[in-house]
Amino acid sequence: MIGTEIRLSVGDGELAGVDFGGRGTPVLLVHGSGQNALSWADMSTLLVSHCHLVAIDLRGHGQSALDSTDPEQYWRDLGGVVRALGWSRPVLVGHSTGGYAVTAAVAAGLVDAAALCVVDGVVLDDRTTATSAQARWSSPDAIRRMRATFRYGWRATAEEMHAYIESCVDQAADDWLNAGARPELVRQMTRRSFLRVGRHWVRRPSVEEVGIVSAPDPAAPVYPSVDVYERVGCPMTIVLASDGFYAERAAQVQAITDGRPDRALVRLESNHNVPMTRPDDLAAVILHLLQ
Repeated sequence: MIGTEIRLSVGDGELAGVDFGGRGTPVLLVHGSGQNALSWADMSTLLVSHCHLVAIDLRGHGQSALDSTDPEQYWRDLGGVVRALGWSRPVLVGHSTGGYAVTAAVAAGLVDAAALCVVDGVVLDDRTTATSAQARWSSPDAIRRMRATFRYGWRATAEEMHAYIESCVDQAADDWLNAGARPELVRQMTRRSFLRVGRHWVRRPSVEEVGIVSAPDPAAPVYPSVDVYERVGCPMTIVLASDGFYAERAAQVQAITDGRPDRALVRLESNHNVPMTRPDDLAAVILHLLQ
């Protein structure tokens, strides 16, 4: 299932997206860093009979030509997206970086959400610790690793792009992120990560994009630190992957939901890339939210 390509105004331009269809409760799907709207394709197939699902390409990603000029735009865009869709009280689902994006949009009062589903995308440190951790993403060593591992910002010919996509598909079964994902889904999602610019195809995001969004103002009211959850008033479900980024800090994740009857922690046997590698399990979690 691919869905229908859409464009959504966010004030200074447009974001690309995919409308997977369906009727009923509106559900906005927000991908993680380096991915795009098609990472949700297999999961959405399982839910279209229960809700209306739309996924976006965050700025700097996929087929969205907009880039970030400050560290908050990518999550502040979600308010404009919901307005452009004409939705009232959607369910927001975010994976990885998208998990913080949906949390921040609600915490800032930009979206009146019926519920949040945060998929292996939590923030657990206090502001002081988080500030030091954020800085590492813009270090020269981090930039080298991102370019080597993901080819962020790579300018490729059509032939080079297609060869790279097929190499990703061939390596998916043994890849730390894509192991368990359907090969054709890996192909489609990776292809969407290249945006045509002139005569070349550019792998999105660029390392500059990652650097910009990784340097928020520590004095900002909404910041990627654990205190952000104090500003979230809607029901929230956190999905914790057993082999994900936060598995060793499960007790801290549990603390976010403890004592709140409108919050739940769901543990899944999965690597970090839950939407692509465990679409059935994640669809069941979201279906439970809709009931």
